[in-house]
Parts: sequence; C-alpha cells; structure tokens
Amino acid sequence: MIKTLFTATAVSTLLLTLPAAAQDIGAPTPENLSSAYTGKAYSPYAERSFPERPLWGDSHLHTSLSVDAGLFGNRLPPREAYRFARGEQVTTSTGQPARLSRPLDWLVVADHSDGMGLIDDLKAGKPDLLAFEQAARWNEGLREGGQAAVDAALDLITNFSNDNVDPKLLGLYSPGSKVYRSLWEDVVDTAEEFNDPGSFTALIGFEWTSLIKGNNMHRVVIFRDDGDSAKQVEPFIMTAPIGSPDPRDLWQYMTDYETKTGGDILAIPHNGNLSNGIMFPLKAQWNGVKLDKSYVTERDKWEPLVEVTQIKGDGEAHPLLSPDDEFADYETWDVGNLDLSQAKTDDMLAGEYAREALKRGLAIESRLGTNPYKFGIIGATDSHTSLADAEEDNFFGKHTGAEPSAKRWEHPFAKTDQGVLQGWQSVASGLAAVWATENTREAIFDAMERKEVYGTTGPRMMVRLFGGWGFTDQDLNSRMPAVVGYEKGVPMGGDLRPAPAGAEAPSFMVYALRDPIGANLDRIQIVKGWLDSKGNTREKVYDVVWSGERTPDATGKVPAVGNTVDVPNANWTNTIGASELGEVWTDPDFDPKLKAFYYARVIEIPTPRWTAYDAFRYGITMPDDVPMTTQERAYTSPIWYTP
Repeated sequence: MIKTLFTATAVSTLLLTLPAAAQDIGAPTPENLSSAYTGKAYSPYAERSFPERPLWGDSHLHTSLSVDAGLFGNRLPPREAYRFARGEQVTTSTGQPARLSRPLDWLVVADHSDGMGLIDDLKAGKPDLLAFEQAARWNEGLREGGQAAVDAALDLITNFSNDNVDPKLLGLYSPGSKVYRSLWEDVVDTAEEFNDPGSFTALIGFEWTSLIKGNNMHRVVIFRDDGDSAKQVEPFIMTAPIGSPDPRDLWQYMTDYETKTGGDILAIPHNGNLSNGIMFPLKAQWNGVKLDKSYVTERDKWEPLVEVTQIKGDGEAHPLLSPDDEFADYETWDVGNLDLSQAKTDDMLAGEYAREALKRGLAIESRLGTNPYKFGIIGATDSHTSLADAEEDNFFGKHTGAEPSAKRWEHPFAKTDQGVLQGWQSVASGLAAVWATENTREAIFDAMERKEVYGTTGPRMMVRLFGGWGFTDQDLNSRMPAVVGYEKGVPMGGDLRPAPAGAEAPSFMVYALRDPIGANLDRIQIVKGWLDSKGNTREKVYDVVWSGERTPDATGKVPAVGNTVDVPNANWTNTIGASELGEVWTDPDFDPKLKAFYYARVIEIPTPRWTAYDAFRYGITMPDDVPMTTQERAYTSPIWYTP
C-alpha cells in the first residue's frame, strides 16, 4: 500500500510514473538488479513507445448551433467553445466572465445534427420560417428571453422527442439543403482552424440524437480524419426520411463513410440512464427485433466507448442493481426518460447502467459469440453553454438558463405529470482522460479505439490499471510501474493474455495520483463482473487500497474516510485521505473457467458540491434535501478475461 505525500508541484511534475519509496533490493547482484531496472537504456525515459500522460478533454459539447442550446439562449458559437477549452477567458451568454482552472488538451464540438442552422434563422425572425406555427411560438419565447426561452426549448425537445415537429420545417434544415451544407462546412473549417497538433486537438464530430418517444439513445459521432474527409459527407440525422432513429442505420452511415473516404469513425452512446431500459438491450432492441449476430458485431465494431457520467446524472451503477455497493447511489437520475414523458420502473434499470451492460455483454457473448458491450469508459459534460466545465467551483450549468444565479438551483430541469428533475440535481461532470502517445487527432482517436481511456466526474486525477499474471510489489514500487505494466500485462481496455503455466489467478496493478489542485484520495476499488457456471451474471466490489489506518469489517468493507467539508464556507482540507494510492491485487475468487471483467474506481474524500459554492457565494439557504457535499471519482475502462 502506497501512501506517500507530495506537494501539488511534485505531483504535477511526476505524472509519468507513480512516485514511491524505492524498493530495497538488498546487496546488488546481476539477478536482482536486472529485475529491479526494466528500462531499455540508461535513461529510463528513452526508447519508450507507450503513452506517458493522460490527455484531458470533453467529447460532448454543444454550442449555439444546437437548436435546443440556442433556444435556451446560448449565443456562443464553436469558436468561443474552442477558446474556452484551450484556457482563454470568454464572456458567457449571460454576460459573465468564465475561464477554466487549466486548459483542456482536446475537445469535440458535438452539436445536434437535426435542425442544425434553424436557430440562426429563428433568431433573425426569417419570414419563411415564422410561417410555421411551431417556429413562431419558439421565436416568441426566444425574443422574450429568460424562463420563456427555457420553456420554448423544452417545448421543442418534447415535440422532437415525440416526432411532432413539422417535417416540412425540419426539412429546411436537413442534409442536402444549401443551408445545412454551408453550416457543416463552417463547423469543419472552425475545427481545422483550432486544431494545433501537439498543443490542442479539435476533433470533428456531431451528435446523432435518436429519441424513441422520449427514450434516449443518443450517440456522439467522432471522426479521426481531417476536414477534407469530413466534408465528403454530412452528419446523419434521426428524422425520417433522410435519417433514422435506429442505431443500425447509424452504423450503416459509418460504414459508408469509411468506404467512401478511407477514413475512420466511431460512436459513443450516452445517458443510458434516460433511455427507460432500451440503451443496452439483452434480448431485443427497442423495436422488438431480436438481437442477432449482425447487431452484436456491428455494435462492438462501431461503439468502443460509453460515456457514463455527465451533467444529466451518473450512469455507472444503480443502488437497486448493486445493493451491496455503498457508492452506487451517486448523482442518480431515475425519475423517467429524457423528457419525463414516461415514468421509470425498476425493471427498466438493467438496460440503462454501464456496469449492468458490461455484465449483459458477457451473457450475450455466450449466446451469440460476440460481446456488444465490450466498451471503454469515459466522462463528458454534455454542456449546452459552449463551456466545457466540469469543476464544482466553476460550474456554469447544463444550459444558458442554468448559468450561475441565486435561483438556478430551484428551477426544475424538467417537470411533467410523470415527475420532476430539480435544478440542483444537475451534475458538475465529467471529463475524459485518454492515454495517447501524442496530442493529435490520430493518437487520441486510436487511444479511444483501443479503450485506453478513463472517465472522471471532473477532477484530473491520474489513474493507471494493468492486468497480468505475475505483478509484484516490486513492480509497483520501482518508480517506473508503467514500463513493467506494459511489458508484463495489458492496460485498461485490454484483454488479459493467456495464463502462463502455473498461474493461479490474474493480478492487477492499479495506482492513482490525486488532482494536483484537488482533493486527496479515499480509496481505490476493483469492480469485478462475471458469468457464473449457470449463466447468471454476478458482480463484486473490492476495496483494494485505502488511505489511513482503517480496518475492513467482517464483510471486507472499509469504513468511511471522514469529512472535512466546511459547508457554510464551501471549503475543505486535505488533512484526511492520501495524495496517492497504489496496490498489486490478486483476485481471491478467481475461477479460470468463467468469463470476467475488472475495472478500477477511484474515490476522493468528500468535497463541496457546486450547490455549496452557490449557497456560499450568493448567501442563500437551500433545503436539507439539497446535497452540499460530493465524493468525486474516476472510472477506468475494464480489462477482460476470457477462458
């Protein structure tokens, strides 16, 4: 167990490896020196080909070009989004200065493909557009501003969710139209302008916004390629007859793109928690069509990642699905579907959460031969303000109507006869960390495809996970654990290599450094899922390393770390927890005959939630049911074991 304390400066300069006390190897001999030093040359940093630091970014950001964001009042185009992401100060749509604590390394502007361009003409009051009753109604709300604009946006979302937007209206702003083509070329050109290989990467993308009567099946689509390739197509939409709400049709679009351009493309599902059970089907799709070999192989090919945490709730686990996991009930949104047109029932939950999907994937693989849910894990914001901010003390909300104000916490995010999602339930989350070899489109995309990525709820903690068959404490304490990790095992997102003769169980080397300007770490856990001998899916969460001198109870659970949060002053101290944690852990319940996956979850000590910062800065008092603290976390991509 590693518990060395470092200053913020020391931590920030030592991201390549885990700083730790040097292992005493005794009297030097050729044998023990050889095992203790694994570098390729005298310089331990020479001759390396593996990624050396995580690159931080947001794969899911909306600007004023998204029709809902524009109706909410967003006036910041992609140019301002890129400026903000690379660390510049911008003025928000509500006139407030905003800046990130630290620049991001990369960004995907992923505006909704349906209706792109409509909002500009709506703002301009274009007569041909206002001839449509719906457009005239939305224009009135837009001109009035404030809550009227928010109501107009929610009205648009509800009508779009239920396929009630006038098709002639949408047809004016669909692929094939002059307006749409011009706008897409502008989107691509702006990404090209801000893409600066080695310093800041602007990946080209869009969001395909599939909704089945309000049930969320959204995907962000990302191109590996430059503007010349991206301009050979236009984004895919969900609205018929040009588009489709069926993921299979999206995958065909992606196939056609690669065939036409020779390029590379992927899709990332998000907000399964608002799909009312249809995001991760077990036996049949949303339309009743049974899963088949084609479906599972296509999904496995085109969707290597899933976004599990963002402003609209956390989607890693649910307390009803994981009752033995005391950390499962984190920022849970389980009232209904995306527009609250249908209330949620307990039987829907298993088709919504990432951990359950990973387990379902094992069961589907045993039936159809391919695991459609063999995905890596990331976080993103899904912010509609053009601001890629996931920091609790710097949270500008989901949309312009929820930018900082003394009353934003009390304005419902959504409210219908089926339920309500309160304004304070919005989550300051999340970010994606990519273990890429360099800061370029190609390297970042390749890391996504091989799933060597992880997601956090906002903090920039550094996390490594390797799986193999013979990791030792010396490997972890060598001060170069990544070197050994790649040589003896596989990183997050990989498949365990075949077990060597005599190996009894896999071992996992996991370590984490806290965010240099953030909170200390409480613990690291390994989450295991497997398919038992009867074909049932199972899971278990193991506390593998933790801060302080706490002792696990009879069930193996480690007591809470404590709480230093000063809620009235929105502050905390790092007098508990650890700046770094690491462990080599061997599965004590391993059965070589059973398929399994393993991923790491890193938990911080309690810190103030964004609501506490609002209460402090505006001098307001919120009801007792509004949470004031949070325990932020990171989720790594899994490592899979196949007999």
